[in-house]
This record gives sequence, C-alpha cells and structure tokens, in this order.
Amino acid sequence: MVQFLKMLLASCLGLFLALVLISLIGMGVIAGLVQSQQPKHHVEANSVLHLTFDDAIPEQTNNIEMQTFDLKNEKVLGLTDIVKALETAAKDDNIKGVFMEVDQLTAGFATSSILRDALADFRSQGKFVLTYSKYYTQGAYYVSSVADQIYINPLGLLDFRGFAAQVPFMKDMLDKVGVKMQVYYAGKFKSATEPYRRNDMSPENRLQLREFLDEAYTLYLEDVAASRQLPLAELRRLADGYLGADPEDALRHKLVDKIGYRDEALADLRGRLGLKEDDKIKMVSLGQYFTAKPPKVNLKIKDKIAVIYAEGSIVDGKGDIGMIGDEKYIKVIEKIAKDDKVKAVVLRVNSPGGSAMSSENIWRALTRLKEEGKPLVVSMGDYAASGGYYIACVADSILAEPNTLTGSIGVFSVLPSLDKLFNDKLGVHFDTVKTGRFATGFSPFYDHSPEEARYLQKRTDQMYETFLKRVSEGRGKSRDEVNEIAQGRVWTGRKAMELGLVDKLGSLDDAIATAAHMAKISEYRPVEYPAVKEPIQQLLEDLLGEEEESTIRKSAIRKEMGEWYPYYAYLQELSASKGMQARVPFIWRF
Repeated sequence: MVQFLKMLLASCLGLFLALVLISLIGMGVIAGLVQSQQPKHHVEANSVLHLTFDDAIPEQTNNIEMQTFDLKNEKVLGLTDIVKALETAAKDDNIKGVFMEVDQLTAGFATSSILRDALADFRSQGKFVLTYSKYYTQGAYYVSSVADQIYINPLGLLDFRGFAAQVPFMKDMLDKVGVKMQVYYAGKFKSATEPYRRNDMSPENRLQLREFLDEAYTLYLEDVAASRQLPLAELRRLADGYLGADPEDALRHKLVDKIGYRDEALADLRGRLGLKEDDKIKMVSLGQYFTAKPPKVNLKIKDKIAVIYAEGSIVDGKGDIGMIGDEKYIKVIEKIAKDDKVKAVVLRVNSPGGSAMSSENIWRALTRLKEEGKPLVVSMGDYAASGGYYIACVADSILAEPNTLTGSIGVFSVLPSLDKLFNDKLGVHFDTVKTGRFATGFSPFYDHSPEEARYLQKRTDQMYETFLKRVSEGRGKSRDEVNEIAQGRVWTGRKAMELGLVDKLGSLDDAIATAAHMAKISEYRPVEYPAVKEPIQQLLEDLLGEEEESTIRKSAIRKEMGEWYPYYAYLQELSASKGMQARVPFIWRF
C-alpha cells in the first residue's frame, strides 16, 4: 500500500508539473500573440534608421529558422522587404538618416550589392548614411563604402585583402581510415567530388575559380572605387599589400573617413540631427520601421503577378524552412497555374542546387505552368547554379545580377565504400549470397564491381544529357553549344549574359516589370509565394510538432556558429543527400 501511495503521489506530482509547464508555455504564447496585436511602433520626428544585420538575410521575410524559445520572435526581414523599407524611409520626413553598425555581414555578393544600391538611393534623397564598426569584413566594408561617413574603432581592423578560394582535400585522410569515396560525375569542371578523389585542385577547377574570382573581384573593386572616389588600380595595390588593415593606414589611404569610438560616432549623429550633447537619439530598427510603415497593397487590383521565392538547397520531399522541397513547390506552382487572377509568374532563384530528381520535378511543374499561358520570368540572386539553373532555364526570360554565381551545369553522385575500414581497421567481415550480380544494391560494405561502376557512371552521364537537353530547349541552343559552356563550370551573371545563359542584367523589380510587359498588363499587384508563417506560428509548431528536436537543435547550432553556419549546413546537406546531385561545388563568401 505504501508503495502504491508513493507511485500515486509521484504521478500526481508529474501531472501537476506538466500542467504548470504547459501553462507557462501557453502564457508565453498568448503574450506573444497579444504583443503582435499591439499598436504599431510610432516613428517620431528627427529619427534615425538603425541597421545592424545581425541575422542572415533571407530573400523572403521569415524564410529562415527562428530561434526557438525566443518569445519575442521578431520578424527577420527578407531582402525584398529591407529594400522596400529603405525606399519608404527615403521619402519619410521623420527619418533623417541611417546609422549602420555592421561587423560581419552574413550575405552573398548579390544580396550585398542590392543593399548597397538601396543605401545609395536613400542617400540620393539628401539623407545621410553613417557607419561605425570595430571590424569591417570585406562584405561589411563593401556595403558600408557607399556611406558618406565611415568610422572605424581606433583598435579596429579593415579586412581589405582581395578574394580567395581555399578548398580542403580529404583523400589521404579517407585512405588512412579505410573509407573509399566512389565518385561519378559529368562535366570536367564539376569539382564537387575532387576533395574525395584528389589532394589538390584539378587544372580545370583552378582555371574556373581563377576566372570567376577575378571577374567578381573586379565588380567589387569597381563599386568601391566609385563610392570612395579612388582609382581602381590603387584599390588593387592596397588590397594586394594589405595596406589598409590598420585604422591609421585605412584613414591615410582614404578607405575610411574617421577613426573614433562609438560614442564619437554618436556625437557626430547628434550634430547632424541638431541635438544637444545629452539628448537621446531616436533610433528605429528596420523591423520596427517596417512594422510601422508596411508596404501599401491595393487589394482592389485584381490582376496579380506571382513572385515565387526559391531559396536554399533543392531537396526531396517537403523540405525545411529556407529549403526548396519539390513536394511543397510543386503544390505552390500548381495552385498558381490554376489561379486565373495570376497573369504572370516571377521565379526568384537564390539556390546552389541540390537534388537532381527534385530539380527535374520542379522543372516539370514550371513547364506545365507555362502551358497554361502564363509568362515565366526568372530573377537570380546570389546563386542560381546547377539545380538552381536547372529550374531557371525553362523561363521565357532570365535576369541576373552582375555578381550572381550561376551555371555549374553538371551532375555528380558519391557513394562510400567502408570495405577497408571494416576489414582492416575494425576486423568486421561481410559475406553474402545473392541471386544476381546487382542484388546487394550498391552496398557500402563492398567496393563497386566494374559492372556496377559502369552502370552508375552511365546513369550520371544520362542525367547530364537530360540537363543539357533542358538548357538547350529553354535557351534555344544546340546540345553542343550548351555543352561547350556547361561541363559544370560556374560563371558570374555578367559573363553568363555574354554566353547566352542569361538574357539581361537586372533586379527583381526589373523582372516583375518584364513579366507584366509579357502579360500585357499595366495595373497589377505582386503576391509572394510560398506563404511563410509568422514567428509565433513557427514557435508553436516547433513546440508541438514532430520535428521539435531537430528544429531546436538546428536553431541552437545556428545561433552558436553564426556566420559559419552555412558551411556546417552545406556539409550536413551533402551527407544527407540521396541520389544524383546538381549542386554547386562550394559556398562562396567574401
């Protein structure tokens, strides 16, 4: 009886604690919902827009993993909405200028260029942009260079040194542990498998990286030279000798305007705003400003242009947030195809590729959408490479940023053999009985037989030919013409236009205007797809959904790793990938 009472008491206590926990979570959720319904932030006169870019910048607002258990869970503005907020602020008499504090900008080259242009447009309205940082990475400096006043901390650093690609090669390590990576690829520049089969870059990979980096670096220097009014050759000399790293050197060479502490930069701000020394500066974050001044949408306009954001890796199935899952995107495309109010479609691609099968499935859905008579225009962001180009090539017109990374038309697959690891290192041996030569199903416990290897290479070559056919049909070129510029090679958007892989250079707004022209409509409203959940909805799904553990773990890793998270995610995606991959062979940060 005593034991029974103990168990009963323990059960009641456990139930009570669970109810308390659920209540606390519920109260937090309700508080978040109430907060979301509170009046919008008021933008006072003589305010300053405060930019920090602490989070990675997605294309579409909230299309990124949120921090679980962060009950504030504010919106993470996407690039499109950031640009809209800056356009609105430029015309807002209450906003006098921008104060930007960016150390490490987690954004690609094209994204950074778009931000930079938006800040330049803001300045053109007679408003100031002032930046301060302790440590300027090249990306942060690129965006900051458009400012009319650049501050650097007296003990800070300006990391202005040029572009480089460093590729780790693991063949010797894998040989030592007894793991053999059996690789199959099509395209002599498709270098994603080189780290598993070589100890250095192939001549082809070295050539493509050299030409791509040279082209991208020239674009970077041209922009900085124009904003800082410095000769391009002088910037090359400074970067080559790392001559502008120290604050005093950066000032002497006119890379920055002032050496000072944050309080001195704030004093400068007060002077520009006509404030006294002890007056508080009215700073408004981008998120607060966007909430206070959201874009106006005229719902009376019936004709719509669908803007589909395809950002992240292309994966099989539904995919997580910030990924392009073929199941989810096919449903979105099919829904748009049936919507008579949608007169044209813009596909905004910011993807390094991924699953070849999923790329084909999305390509098929887009082909059927075009058969419904809806013009399809592609707008490219940081990446539209490999699988990203696969889903783009079907478009009626393709626009890219000059510094978009595109091309990489090629495929590969990697399957490990653990034969030596088990046999020689662990002393584990496998034997088999089979009814046919392929019955073991490409087992990881044995090296592929010559027949198996021939079959897998044949499949890879067939997939490559399919890829060439898709590009050939989409771009109006012969198979051989496409093959000449394919082979897995990457190009900048500017070079891709010269080669005929892209029609013209332009922004997302340019792509929307092109789509409207093709649809012969003058009055329309853009509508974004797929629908992205509000932060509070994502929080509820994280807490109650089946994927809670995975979401919490990824959220924690992302927060801990910061700017290095994309590299971790890339390796995780590679290790989890199935089947053939149409994926760019590296992540490029500058």
